[in-house]
Amino acid sequence: MTFKRRWMTGLAGLMLSLGALAAPMEVGGIKLDDPVDVHGSKLQLNGAGIRYKAIFKVYVAALYLGKKAATPEEVYAATGPRRISITLLREIDSNELGKSFTKAFEENTPKTEMSKLIPGLVKMGQIFSEQKKMVAGESFTIDWVPDSGTVISVKGKPQGEPIKEVEFFNAMMRIWLGPQPADGKLKEQLLGKAS
Repeated sequence: MTFKRRWMTGLAGLMLSLGALAAPMEVGGIKLDDPVDVHGSKLQLNGAGIRYKAIFKVYVAALYLGKKAATPEEVYAATGPRRISITLLREIDSNELGKSFTKAFEENTPKTEMSKLIPGLVKMGQIFSEQKKMVAGESFTIDWVPDSGTVISVKGKPQGEPIKEVEFFNAMMRIWLGPQPADGKLKEQLLGKAS
């Protein structure tokens, strides 16, 4: 093989490798970008999976961080922006979704922290009750933005004022990563431990 042919073959292989790196991951038919830009910071996909309720697929969740984390504690302690993205796989009454998040929030938050977090929980409940319903393919994100707070965006639009306390964002993360997560298999997937 000539030098030129080896060089062209090597270049083609490199381009294929780079193309595979840039290709979005797909979970449950939902394409997930990696990395994503969150308020000027590039975050990498830590893990993603499907939330099941009984046998039904409810949504795809994806966790984005500045650097990989394998434990809930590493996620809570991470500095810089963080994101969890939820894309629905079926139509859901937004009020019911908000209630299920509130229940999981309460089950995974120490009682000593709850009183401080109630204002944020009320804001979150209002955001979901104002949506009425969400259909398959629609999404929302929950972002931690240092110096701003927790920003909840529905269909790409920020909803209301940021919730300032980092404790609120971490309590939200415990819905999926806490001791009583919404879905144990999904928890492992978000932490990059299972396919």
